[in-house]
Amino acid sequence: MISAYWPFNPQKIPFFYGWIVFALSTLGILFSIPGQTMGLAVFTDSFIDVLGLSRTELSLAYLFGTLCSSLFLARAGRWYDILGGRTMITMSSIALALMVLYISLVDLMSGFLGGSPLATFGLILFGYFGVRFFGQGVLTSCSRNVLLLWFVKKRGLVGGIRNIFISLGFSLSPLFLAGLIGIFGWRESLWIIALIGGIGFSLLALIFIRDTPESCGLRADGLDKDSSEIPSIEKKSNTLQEVRKNPIFWIYSLSLSIHALFGTALVFHIVSIFDEVGKGRAEAFSYFIPAAIFSTLSNLFASWVSDKINLKPILIAMLFSFCLGSFGFIYLINSWGFWLLAFGFGVGGGLWGVISNLTFIRFFGPKHLGEISGLSASLNVIGSAIGPAAFSLGFDFFGSYVAPAKICLALIIILLLVAIFLKQKEE
Repeated sequence: MISAYWPFNPQKIPFFYGWIVFALSTLGILFSIPGQTMGLAVFTDSFIDVLGLSRTELSLAYLFGTLCSSLFLARAGRWYDILGGRTMITMSSIALALMVLYISLVDLMSGFLGGSPLATFGLILFGYFGVRFFGQGVLTSCSRNVLLLWFVKKRGLVGGIRNIFISLGFSLSPLFLAGLIGIFGWRESLWIIALIGGIGFSLLALIFIRDTPESCGLRADGLDKDSSEIPSIEKKSNTLQEVRKNPIFWIYSLSLSIHALFGTALVFHIVSIFDEVGKGRAEAFSYFIPAAIFSTLSNLFASWVSDKINLKPILIAMLFSFCLGSFGFIYLINSWGFWLLAFGFGVGGGLWGVISNLTFIRFFGPKHLGEISGLSASLNVIGSAIGPAAFSLGFDFFGSYVAPAKICLALIIILLLVAIFLKQKEE
């Protein structure tokens, strides 16, 4: 929709333009944080206080809003295939900022409507729908996909370098946002986030992102356009209808989704989970630092090795790490439980980044990447919707978060066994 030579010609840049796309791809995922669980979870207690909703009611609003957003993600992936990453990233970052601004005013709108619990529930549900759809869904998927066609030979390594910044940013964002709230207040913090993302990043995306190297007269991996060197050959592309019948798609997508379910619940209720075992708010937020370190190291190693091996051992290692993290969660009352939790979900989260980045283009090709990854993203969003509500209801019913954690552990073990025995072939 927008000329690749506006407002400047990428061929005139003195280095490979893919590295600029790399920077914007990274920023795009980081600017999706207001729509990610770790960004929203920091505001949970503030929302409970000002909206007059219980933790379970807020979790259910999050559940329904997120589930509704998941229904449209496959269609949004098709928009990506038609319109390209440049247009979609710009539009989704603006839309996300508007929804963040909307959420900052929900309590005022509720008061204007009489302050009934039902009206408040509906207003925050719509807000969650918007930030989840445009943040975790569209902006994240489009920012991830736009980089994949610029690098082929070193796609895993480049994605890994990107994920270093993403892992650190995601893991440390709760601490940053908590500090921002402490200085400015929860409402003003949301305004700052909306302003930076809606104006600052959207302009950067519009000016600097390009959809493909070919649209700019360039070649993937920085090959000279006159070079006789043959670039790496992509796998033949499958349609979405073909992919839906492929068990490979489902084992990878469900494995990614179980992390979304369990990991989202952990982050959404992090303060309450630690409080249950007698640990304070400061110790709860301190979890993110070692988890970030483990995530970064595992992601970098797996990204480097992924260019040399198939994805199956990385998938198995990811699910095994989640098993360890689940045991740490269940025995969090012990000091070793804290470290097992941080190690398991940290390492697993780092490997998750590699799997989510490479799986669909490796197995199913680039032509329908947006639509295929959009379907997988919808499953992830469904998992992230179910997690907080399931754990909150589990706590209400059993008086502890341990019961839903054990159910998640059982599901992870089943996925691990399927991943081990399912034949997987990459071409």
